[in-house]
Amino acid sequence: MDVKDILAKVDHTLLDVTATWDDIKNLCDDAMKYQTASVCIPSAYVREAANYVEGKIAICTVIGFPNGYSTQAVKVFEATDAITNGASEIDMVINVGFLKSGCYEEVYDEIHAIKNACGSRVLKVIVETCLLTQEEKVKVCELVTKAGADYIKTSTGFSKAGATKEDVSLFAQNIGQNVKIKAAGGIRSLDDAKAFIDLGAERLGTSAIVKIVKGQEVLGY
Repeated sequence: MDVKDILAKVDHTLLDVTATWDDIKNLCDDAMKYQTASVCIPSAYVREAANYVEGKIAICTVIGFPNGYSTQAVKVFEATDAITNGASEIDMVINVGFLKSGCYEEVYDEIHAIKNACGSRVLKVIVETCLLTQEEKVKVCELVTKAGADYIKTSTGFSKAGATKEDVSLFAQNIGQNVKIKAAGGIRSLDDAKAFIDLGAERLGTSAIVKIVKGQEVLGY
C-alpha cells in the first residue's frame, strides 16, 4: 500500500469552530492536489466550497454534530440543506442517549430517515464508540446495517477518545455487507492509517495525513 492509496481513503477534515473560509479553501486545494476521497467541512461552508472545487473533490459535511442530540426533524433538514448546497456525503451523529436508553427503534428511524433524505449520496453514521459499551457497539452495527447507511464511523473526534483498532475490528465482524467503516479521531501517522485500513476501514477522517505527506515533500522524501 503506497501513500496514494492511503490518501484516496482520506476524508481531509477541518471542523474547528474557528475555521475561516481561507482555511477551508486551503483544505480544498490540498485535497484536490493530493486526491483525497473528500473534504469534510462545516455545513456553513458547503455551498462556497462546492462552487470553488467545481466537482473536482467530494464535499462532505457533518450534521447533528458533535453531540447528536438534536431532533430527527432537525437532522433531516440539515442533511437536505447540505445536499441542496452541494454536499455529496453526509456524516451524521446518532443520538447516543437514545442508544444507551435502549430506544433502538428511534435510533433506527433517524438513520433511515436521513438516508432517505440523502438518496444516492453517501451517509456515514457516527456512533461515538468511546461512549459505548461493547454490547452497544454490536447493537449499533445492527441498526446502521438495517437502516441502509453506507458507512459506520467511529468518532466525532470531539469526545473523550477517537478511533481504536479494537473498535474497527469489532465493526468489521458485526456490520452487514452493505456497510463500510470509517475510522476517525486520533489518526496521526501513516502507520496508524495503514493499520486501520488493514483492519477494514475504507475511509479515514483525519487532518494529519496530508500534512505529513506535505512535510515529507519539503524534506525531500
